Amino acid sequence: MTDSDKTPDSPFGARLSLILAAFLAGVFVFVVIVLFVTGRTPGGTTASAVGGPFALVDQSGNKITEKDFLGKPFLVFFGFTHCPDVCPTTLFEMSEMMRALGKDADKASALFVSVDPERDTPPVMKDYLSNFDPHVRGATGDQASIDAMIKAYRVYAKKVPTGNGEYTMDHTALVYLMDKRGNFVAPFNMKRPPEQAAADLRKYF
Repeated sequence: MTDSDKTPDSPFGARLSLILAAFLAGVFVFVVIVLFVTGRTPGGTTASAVGGPFALVDQSGNKITEKDFLGKPFLVFFGFTHCPDVCPTTLFEMSEMMRALGKDADKASALFVSVDPERDTPPVMKDYLSNFDPHVRGATGDQASIDAMIKAYRVYAKKVPTGNGEYTMDHTALVYLMDKRGNFVAPFNMKRPPEQAAADLRKYF
């Protein structure tokens, strides 16, 4: 192949330009997602932290705040009990990880926060969570309190009508890892063998 075959006007040059453009676009999207989730600006400063104070109630109707989770690493997942797939799958994966932790499961905790407090009352949450590991605690409350936590964790949640007065919820499906001091560490990957997830969580005991 001659040098003239590699000019930007040649088919080879055009393909190379398209590949390079696609690669750079992918890198840009990845960086934007990471910056959004972690709350960091391109200059390296924190735009707004993930997490913070909250005041909700658990599945037994007891008041809970962020202070109840200090001293242990904990996972936070936002969802709703009418969720057909992502929520029960993620909670099952959390339960399997807790099982893999064995006795160490008491050194961590997990919080399932409803984005649908209209339907997810404490009794509903209690019945739903009875299907999962007892280390997974539920959280619900009035809409204003839920909205405040959604904002603090930079979560997307939106009611989507499905007809006949029914609705579902679109929401962020990330699992948030918080350290012993209640500071956000990173999104926690549940899509791996429970033993690997457990080993990763142990690093923050």
